Amino acid sequence: MYSEEVRNFGFVNQAIPAGLNIVDELNALKKKKNAVILAHYYVADDVQDVADFVGDSLALSQRAAETNADIILFAGVHFMAETAKILSPNKKVLLPDLTAGCSLADSCPAPDFEAFLKNYPNHTVISYVNTTAAVKALSHIICTSSNAKQIVQSIPVEKPIVFGPDSNLGNWISRETGREMVIWDGACHVHNEFSLERILALKNQNPDAKLISHPECQKPILEVSDFVGSTAMLIKYSYTDNSEKYIVATEPGVLHEMRKHSPNKTFIPAPGEDANCACSECQFMKRHTLEKVYNCLKFELPEIDLDENLSRKALKPIQRMLDISAKLGL
Repeated sequence: MYSEEVRNFGFVNQAIPAGLNIVDELNALKKKKNAVILAHYYVADDVQDVADFVGDSLALSQRAAETNADIILFAGVHFMAETAKILSPNKKVLLPDLTAGCSLADSCPAPDFEAFLKNYPNHTVISYVNTTAAVKALSHIICTSSNAKQIVQSIPVEKPIVFGPDSNLGNWISRETGREMVIWDGACHVHNEFSLERILALKNQNPDAKLISHPECQKPILEVSDFVGSTAMLIKYSYTDNSEKYIVATEPGVLHEMRKHSPNKTFIPAPGEDANCACSECQFMKRHTLEKVYNCLKFELPEIDLDENLSRKALKPIQRMLDISAKLGL
């Protein structure tokens, strides 16, 4: 048996031989191993470019459930790879860097959430997909930013709701749907750190630009936005809308996809609070590099492993989300 340190990092961090064409090698490995690479829009551009499918959390969950591959390499954060394993328990699921966590998931530890829920025994628990498998197992249904409004609206009005863990998203959904909910106080470090003052200054410098924002942003930013939507919705808006310039308030990795759809349009990442940085990046998503992806698939490490009982419990609320999404054509 390999030590945990070697299993998790030793192989993945190995130096790549000089002159190796990583893209060609990855394509050969995928064919040989019947592997698929799934990537989130927030990872580095070159990692998105080698993926078989790039999407937001909902689309990636759907692909993970549908794939016929024997191996799923997930270029995203830990909860995404966990979700893939829950949906495909008999497949090998790999994550290039196990330290690619999520500040939002970390803001909702399962023991604390379980204790919190004891105060609301008759509530339907809707948890955002950006949570650990343990939190999902405590929930009645999962949602993503793409389907959150529809998931909330699917719950009978007389049924009270607990929503967690993103308070910005929860409060936005509450305003959009008119549903009062008990909301866990969690947040994403990327979306919570955008600076309203710097965004407004950027708007003044670019009066022809539209501000488009993810609902995980704080309320003052959403209120001055021209459009609010999930990652996939922001991408679609950017190429179906007739404007030529956009300030984008979400993780700037998404600009790569926007530019592919609309190479003649201008996309400006919204600034964070740090005056020395022009945008607000996810430090976890950016831990995946092309080299790590290659070594991960070559050595088939690190592998995501979940307790079977926990996985079965977490599957039920995820499947409810997928069923509702399919019924609604999402």
